[in-house]
Amino acid sequence: MSEMTLAIIKPDAIEANNTGHIIQRILDDGFKIRAMKMLRMSATEAESFYAVHRERPFFASLVHFMTSGPVVVLALEKENAVAEWRKLMGPTNSKDAPKGTIRGDFGTDVERNACHGSDSRENATIELAFFFSKLEYC
Repeated sequence: MSEMTLAIIKPDAIEANNTGHIIQRILDDGFKIRAMKMLRMSATEAESFYAVHRERPFFASLVHFMTSGPVVVLALEKENAVAEWRKLMGPTNSKDAPKGTIRGDFGTDVERNACHGSDSRENATIELAFFFSKLEYC
């Protein structure tokens, strides 16, 4: 069943000029890019987007990192998109991610891990709506 998920190429990957490599991997893995834009998140936007982590000790560092440079947000479509994107990304901590995954090849640690992906269909719907109107990717 075709579904949508959100992907974010994070500031570390953009700064390292890996945006094109990551987009090519997305396409090579059979995803359709339904919407894409580059933006710079404000602190308020990052705090809102990552609100689920507000009580965690890494929250302030995550917000600082995600506002440190531009990000590319993408609406991706594929059968089982959430699970397939998470598989392509690899584990959250880049040090644990195998080579051949995006985080394994382009990330450096748990925060600077090159990309973000929705962790469920429900969160994908919420996260897509955070960055895109339905008209932008339908």
